[in-house]
Amino acid sequence: MVLRVADGPRRTVAVLTAGLAASAALALVTAPSEPHGADAPTSAPEATAVGAATSARALPAGPVTAVSPGPDAIGPGTVTETAGAGLCTAGFVFTSGERTFLAQAAHCAGTGDEAETDGCTSATVPLRTPVRVHGREGTVTGSLAWSSWTTMQTRGETDPDTCAYNDLALVELPAATTTGAAVPFFGGPTGIADTPPAAGAPVYGLSNAPGPDGARTTAARAGTAAGEVGGGWGHAVYTMSPGVAGESGSPLLDDDGAAVGVLSSLTTTGDRASIEYTDLGRALDYARRTDGPTGLTLAGGAGFTSTPPGVDPRALATPAGPALGR
Repeated sequence: MVLRVADGPRRTVAVLTAGLAASAALALVTAPSEPHGADAPTSAPEATAVGAATSARALPAGPVTAVSPGPDAIGPGTVTETAGAGLCTAGFVFTSGERTFLAQAAHCAGTGDEAETDGCTSATVPLRTPVRVHGREGTVTGSLAWSSWTTMQTRGETDPDTCAYNDLALVELPAATTTGAAVPFFGGPTGIADTPPAAGAPVYGLSNAPGPDGARTTAARAGTAAGEVGGGWGHAVYTMSPGVAGESGSPLLDDDGAAVGVLSSLTTTGDRASIEYTDLGRALDYARRTDGPTGLTLAGGAGFTSTPPGVDPRALATPAGPALGR
């Protein structure tokens, strides 16, 4: 038997920030997960944990950005706000020599509506557009350094699966930004997954839903892999709590703590919605063989666990399984 992947319309889940009042007031809190309602709760290289965290103060000599293998104020799960485009959630941390990047979905820089999921034709802001990163202890301003959408449009990409699911962008952080590579709650990534999660396997990520005051709270989320989409360019996941706007770019780990992908879109059907993640290994391979930063390396986070302390086990409940068939 195979799990049936949802086959309804896709939509991106960035929050358009045009007209946001007082964006500096955006708050981000990492808190233990609470259940929502009665039910809720080409092979790539391994990651390398780099450096130890140092002061976030900028020095005249232009210090290297510090990347810690643990969690920190800026890293996976923090809010990114691309000028003239969308508000999203940061994925994994990458380095390239002395440069440090946060991943987000490429459509976070898109200027169209949520139905525009084709990266080869959808409008996007240009590279070097400012991106505000709202950490738990303040905000820094980076810049859009690379986008799969921009590269695909420049190269005239036409493969429909690549255009639909190659949804990765890199935000370069300013020097001396103290950055943590670990995924909140779970730890990791331990490397880049070189095989897709089997249908029915557990996977782990983050939710980042807004509260009544608009503040975003990062929480642990678990799900069930439903299968590959887009010819292997993406992975569909079923969860107890649905994905919401603003969670695009957030990370996905497999049950070994390896990085699987970044949240790209939602697909809805009459029976169940799925969250779809761009395959990180494929997206990085595309960046490396086109015009992405040279020597791009995933920063590893220590201490992966699928049962994080302080998290209500009900918040990590997974669906019994989508409809079977096909």
